[in-house]
Amino acid sequence: MAVDVPGLVSVVVFYVCILAIGVWGSRKSKKVEKECTGPKSEVSIIGGRNIRILVGIFTMTATWVGGGYIMGTAESVYSPTQGLVWALGPPSYAICFFVGGLFFAKPMRSKRYVTMLDPFQNRYGKVFTVTLLLPALVSDILWVACILAALGGTMSIILGLSSTISIIISAAVSIVYTFLGGLYSVAYTDIIQLCFIFYKPVALCSIYDTKSSSHCYLTNTPTQPVI
Repeated sequence: MAVDVPGLVSVVVFYVCILAIGVWGSRKSKKVEKECTGPKSEVSIIGGRNIRILVGIFTMTATWVGGGYIMGTAESVYSPTQGLVWALGPPSYAICFFVGGLFFAKPMRSKRYVTMLDPFQNRYGKVFTVTLLLPALVSDILWVACILAALGGTMSIILGLSSTISIIISAAVSIVYTFLGGLYSVAYTDIIQLCFIFYKPVALCSIYDTKSSSHCYLTNTPTQPVI
């Protein structure tokens, strides 16, 4: 498959913008670090507890509603053997947000916890906390792999690039801006990524064969519409 040059150029411009915003976020992070009265690590991990509400909404949404979630949900809903009942993400996310906001946010902030495991460590000790950490760690690793795999698959279809190359480049860019500015860089780049996420369906639709709308382009198998 030949490389789509206009698409490749647009992706390069996108990644340059992401890196530039990441560098800007790192400067803001260093400024906040000088003014922070708590541990310096709090600036990198939780933004010095000073992330604005709008930025917080954007970065939380972009973190939870990633490429893996979107592509996986779309695939499940599109499949005639599964359908809309498999779109479990939205109600599950809504329940988590309400429960976390109503019962956990205020006490955790007042006691200046950094992670969700801190209260368990204070009450039950390190051994019990490690047992909670291991499944969370495995799930996060699989979640990152899911996002990178979705990104690699999308790039290989749109641009004609190898999915492996797309995954390596994307992971490298993310690691660089995260190391530069911590949560500030991640939060502000999330805003841009969330804005661009509305462009992805348009880009994907542009590669479909509009003359045979009842034919699946990716699997080359006939399918029926799923309501």
